[in-house]
Amino acid sequence: MLVVLGIVGFFYNGTFTSNEAVHDDMLGIFAVNGWSNTLHVLLGVWGLMAASSWLGARIYGYAAGLFLIGVAVWGFVLGAGQSILSIVPVNTADDVLHLGLGIVAVLGAVASSPEPDPTTLAATS
Repeated sequence: MLVVLGIVGFFYNGTFTSNEAVHDDMLGIFAVNGWSNTLHVLLGVWGLMAASSWLGARIYGYAAGLFLIGVAVWGFVLGAGQSILSIVPVNTADDVLHLGLGIVAVLGAVASSPEPDPTTLAATS
């Protein structure tokens, strides 16, 4: 989902700038620019790569989830219409989405067992 949202965001605004005023609203709601789109694509690609192993998926859930929660809190502190590090635009809709995705990711990692369930029985001879 993050990869798709990041790619779609480039159709709205692909500008890489530190000017906080340069951004567009994807779907009329989410503030995007080239930096935010790239961040979403990279986070999504990391998730797809992490999905190849049980441990990788759990680590991704914790790390990406905490990262997204941190970005949301940072955005809430800055306020709507501002930019994180002066390059990633945020607004309330972005902050709520990041917070929700982060909480779901962390809860998914917490709810999963440390070891995967066996999918096959060992062959006996």
